[in-house]
Amino acid sequence: MATAVALVIALCATPSRAQPDLSTPREEFLAVCNELRASSEGYFGEAPAAEHARRLTEPFTAPDEEARTRLEYGRELLELGRPLEAIAQFEQALGQAAALEPSDAAWLVKNLALAHLRASEDLNCLQHHNAASCILPIRDEGVHERPEHAQIAVRALLQLLKGDPGDAENAWLLNVAAMVGGVYPEAVPPGLRAPSERLGSVVGENEWRDRAHELGVAAVDLAGGAVMDDFDGDSRLDLISTSSHPCGPIQAFRNDGKGGFEDVAEAWGLAEQLGGLNLVHADYDNDGRLDLLILRGAWLGANGKIRNSLLRNEASPGGLRFVDTTRAAGVAEPAAPTQTAAWADFDGDGDLDLYLGNETEPAVPIPSQLFANDGDGTFTEVTERAGVGNGRFTKGVAWGDYDDDGDPDLYLSNIGANRLYRNDGDGRFSDVAEELGVTEPIGRSFASWFFDPDNDGDLDLFVADYSAEVEAVAAYYLGQDVAAGQPRLYRNDGGRFVESSRDLGLTMPALVMGANFGDLDNDGFEDLYLGTGDPEFETLFPNLVLRNEAGARFVERTDAFRLGHLQKGHGIAFGDVDNDGDQDLFHQLGGFYPGDSYANALFENPGGSQRWITLKLEGRRANRFAIGARIDLRVRSGETVRRIARVVGSGSSFGGSSLQAEIGLGDADAIEELRIQWPGSGTDQRWTELELNTVYRVVEGEDRLEPLTLEPVSLAPNRP
Repeated sequence: MATAVALVIALCATPSRAQPDLSTPREEFLAVCNELRASSEGYFGEAPAAEHARRLTEPFTAPDEEARTRLEYGRELLELGRPLEAIAQFEQALGQAAALEPSDAAWLVKNLALAHLRASEDLNCLQHHNAASCILPIRDEGVHERPEHAQIAVRALLQLLKGDPGDAENAWLLNVAAMVGGVYPEAVPPGLRAPSERLGSVVGENEWRDRAHELGVAAVDLAGGAVMDDFDGDSRLDLISTSSHPCGPIQAFRNDGKGGFEDVAEAWGLAEQLGGLNLVHADYDNDGRLDLLILRGAWLGANGKIRNSLLRNEASPGGLRFVDTTRAAGVAEPAAPTQTAAWADFDGDGDLDLYLGNETEPAVPIPSQLFANDGDGTFTEVTERAGVGNGRFTKGVAWGDYDDDGDPDLYLSNIGANRLYRNDGDGRFSDVAEELGVTEPIGRSFASWFFDPDNDGDLDLFVADYSAEVEAVAAYYLGQDVAAGQPRLYRNDGGRFVESSRDLGLTMPALVMGANFGDLDNDGFEDLYLGTGDPEFETLFPNLVLRNEAGARFVERTDAFRLGHLQKGHGIAFGDVDNDGDQDLFHQLGGFYPGDSYANALFENPGGSQRWITLKLEGRRANRFAIGARIDLRVRSGETVRRIARVVGSGSSFGGSSLQAEIGLGDADAIEELRIQWPGSGTDQRWTELELNTVYRVVEGEDRLEPLTLEPVSLAPNRP
């Protein structure tokens, strides 16, 4: 144990991580991985399990000592991804449970149930996956083909509930175990059953379907980031994701335009990169090719001083290759734990600047950072001059021009009070969050973004609440009303904000992690998709769809869309992957412990009769992909003319949607006007007489819109 402790101290203190004497990025990050795995770090460290295994070879002096050791060892084995070995330890400990305190004995039975649930997930959802796996409500092929582990979990949870029938967390897990185990509802006593309206019972006409396994893009990994965009310039959207596991490789799949995908991680030079809880994309050097930024070290505290990776997309004889330019660009130091960053042209000079939201805390006192783009591939840190150091544990970063003065403002969701930094236009910012009433939720916020859900032309603000107790969320699903843990939605009222979440129907508690927004049904109003969970195995709640009903309120319709995935929800990206005019959904899934991995999902939008338009903007004086551009459409349906407003960007602080503007038009008969206000440059353009259901290339300053012919493709053609 002393050696492991010394290793952790060295891992936290060593300066060599910033400037490693290694020849490639892969060797650099592999060294970090090996250090973490050999340590006592709480998520990836294997030293505690090794120490407990050693202790089990020695005699015990107290009657409860062996049972407690096996309980602790079993939990570590579960976290490390060895659930069957964990079950063996828990079962042996049960024979000595009489020597334990009642609370420890109950924790032992709870962990036995969790280990069996995880073993059932491995055996069924991973080894024998199908499109209904892990989707709530569980029905038909979603029931486990091999249910024995889930059914043992049912018996263990019933034992716990017999002693404490009011434990909402165990009651919810009982419902889940019985559903996947094929013994629902009969195995769940009536008083413990979740009501059907909370489970979801609607059979939708246009249910979404997970196509990832059919298409070969169902990479199995831990929590991470997801991006859907066109990286090779062929007008087809590709998929890239990361994993928080320090040894986890980046995954990249090129859309072949024939209904399938090609694994290009090696060909694109991404196999050099390991780890990363989040991933953001932008064209930082204005060369017309999208670059990547991998964010590392989140949730690891002092162990998380791992540098990020800025990857430049460069042309090569084989097509493209990502090159690690982090140090050359000047954004590698100081290495700090981070999971969030965002790009915007805050100074209006035509190139994208970068804000990194670092996880500062007493053990890691590193402020967040603002880097100004120098226009030559390098950056200069201007945090102190701009006054945006935050000094809090940053969970989300969002840029948006909330006051409509032509420059982007900066919102930070934190552990602690949130901040809204107003861009003063002179390179400095002022924190107006308290003045404008947008500091909440003050406990723990997470994913955040600016968007325009009511199409009134000004930017509203969404902030996910991550402070709900697991017990409270479970109580909600069991039919109880819960007054805490709801997301916040601040409506913009002329540059001031009104907190309107309950008025808009956002009343349910949810542990929201990765999340994003997109138009699920092409009606012209942007909906919410919220990934839920936390690192613990006992946190199993469905990811959520909140449908925007004409800007008036959001209604939970997860069951109708069949998107209620039970696994931990992280990076979420919207984009039209099959060029048929509606947005599909790429969802990076998995927990944070090595034993909580899952396969990524690609949900195909079943489509409908709604009209649409897609705009591929190219800045000339503005940044190349026009991040921050304001799009204003006037569309006519019969005698009614309505407005649809959008802002170009990747969406959430945790998930990277396509930067092309994919806009649903509902039942529109015609587009009467398109207006674009280009960011930074101030260019303001208008067009009329656009065609419905068309993709246009829009170049800043050019009068003509160029229609593009992009043939829709059938995903996975001729495959079973």
